[in-house]
Amino acid sequence: MAVQDFVNIILSKTQRKTPTVIHKQFDIGRIRRFYMRKVKYTQTNFHEKIKTILDEFPKLESIHPFFADLINMLYEAEHFTLALKQLKRAMDYIDKVGDEYVKMLKYGDSLYRCKQLKRAALGRMATVIKKQKDSLQYLEEVRQHLSRLPSIDPEAPSLLLCGFPNVGKSSFLNTITKADVDVQPYAFTTKSLYVGHTNYNYLKFQVIDTPGLLDHALDERNNIEMLAITALTYINAAIVYVVDVSEECSETLESQYQLFNTIRPIFSSRPVVVALNKIDVQPVDSLSPEKKAILEKFSEGGVQLVPMCAKEGDSGCSEVRNVACDKILDISVERKLKERKMGDIMSNITIVQPEIRDNKARPPCIPTKVLEKKMKKMEVDDGGEKKKLVSCLEMCAENYDLPEEQKYDIRPEIMDGKNVADFLHPDIREKLEELLKEQEMLEQAGMFDPPEPETDEDRLVRELMEKLRQHKALLKAESHVDNTTKSKMPRQSRKAMKIMAGRSRRLLLLMSINNRANNVIGVQAHYRVASRSQSKAPVLKKARLDVSTNRVRSNSRMTPRDQSGMRDPSMQAKVKHIAKKSQTKMNRDARKGEADRKILNMRPKHLLSGKRGIGKTQRR
Repeated sequence: MAVQDFVNIILSKTQRKTPTVIHKQFDIGRIRRFYMRKVKYTQTNFHEKIKTILDEFPKLESIHPFFADLINMLYEAEHFTLALKQLKRAMDYIDKVGDEYVKMLKYGDSLYRCKQLKRAALGRMATVIKKQKDSLQYLEEVRQHLSRLPSIDPEAPSLLLCGFPNVGKSSFLNTITKADVDVQPYAFTTKSLYVGHTNYNYLKFQVIDTPGLLDHALDERNNIEMLAITALTYINAAIVYVVDVSEECSETLESQYQLFNTIRPIFSSRPVVVALNKIDVQPVDSLSPEKKAILEKFSEGGVQLVPMCAKEGDSGCSEVRNVACDKILDISVERKLKERKMGDIMSNITIVQPEIRDNKARPPCIPTKVLEKKMKKMEVDDGGEKKKLVSCLEMCAENYDLPEEQKYDIRPEIMDGKNVADFLHPDIREKLEELLKEQEMLEQAGMFDPPEPETDEDRLVRELMEKLRQHKALLKAESHVDNTTKSKMPRQSRKAMKIMAGRSRRLLLLMSINNRANNVIGVQAHYRVASRSQSKAPVLKKARLDVSTNRVRSNSRMTPRDQSGMRDPSMQAKVKHIAKKSQTKMNRDARKGEADRKILNMRPKHLLSGKRGIGKTQRR
């Protein structure tokens, strides 16, 4: 963030979050508070922003030594600390300026003087921040670089890869983890620390790839090489030293051994595994005796040599990982055994080993009473010919009150997830007898008799009801199509239709009651009488029958009010648009029309402001 942007953000926030309107008629105390609030608010914003920067940047004395050394090497701790201290002093100076001008504003004697003091206070605060341009720019670059560093846990179990450039460290990392590190056939491809993760024995291990090292003095190493040295120094990990057996990395086995001896004091207390890479190009068995002797020097001090080929997939890479992870686990177990807590735990554990007192065999046995209850079997004659073993459950089945063919059936205790015993009723026989008697009574009453054939009378009623249902459905469909609920017939016609419907319902009710007693001829005669009575209804002069729909409709055409006098739909749309446009002015005034005289402001200023004189309250 540029310094000018920083200042603009604070000043614009002050303008937005504090009052901005002041008048000359305000009393001097109100004017002072107005400008004091602006100065104090600006001071607080500057303080909070700088405090956030100081708190979020890591403190070298309170973080892990690995990260402190990494920051010291990459950004020079003196510059880093100096920039933070300068910001701290700027924050203190801004607080001091704010307090001074607030005190001066307490004694401001005019609007102009207070405004000038506020302006001077904000200007001095902005000037202090602008002088920190270099510090803020440096800290922003450090922040961006720190955000790109990998997330490494120095205390987690890890595998640390080291060795000459172009020996195959990155290829090994890509093989045993899901990391995708750039691999090229030239040296110094890796210029930073890269992290991957792998699982072994249900545990998670970090695998850290470091830049290549060259064999020279510590003070001659550059920042890229110092990344690897810092990681070797502080990270609690098993060291995997990768050796190029084929010498394609332009370094001989002798020089690789010398580098191993040079950096070995750094990780002398940690487990080490030497990975012999590129055995597909140069197998270990085909090496000359001199080179084999050099490889034997690597194994001094209990260092294990494991051949691998990182380029051909997982050829030996898993074995290298397993050996290194086992060494880490062994060390962690030893460390825990040496702790004081482990001694307290072991002192509370007692393991008893029984002693042999004689040579008598004591096999496991089951008590006799248990066998008699659970596994009791008896010999029973089977038809007088042979004997069979019968369990106690089968013996109990002989006493069951069941038919002979059902006595020995397998009866489940649980069926469909429910206990069968819960559904056994003690009075089940009495309940069954009552149900049988009830069923017999229903049979005698003719409940289960087959239905009688349909008579002519029933058929007539059914056809009439079907026609009424069809007519009702047709009317409902026409109402949906017309999209209106207005009546299509005069009021007198509707009244006549109601009379006819009522008589039809009474006729159908009478026919349903006497359907067993009356015959078809009597029903038809009754129907003719009802029809003659309908003919006596008042004649509607203005009603006629619509042949297409078989319904009565009005002679007059009923046109909606908003469509009367319109020749086509386009003209209707135009009229609606003109009517809506004419209402715009009323809408802006929040009025429904010209007659709307509602006063929305119940406390108008011209009636409620100013002083009231004597005798002027009657019009309030």
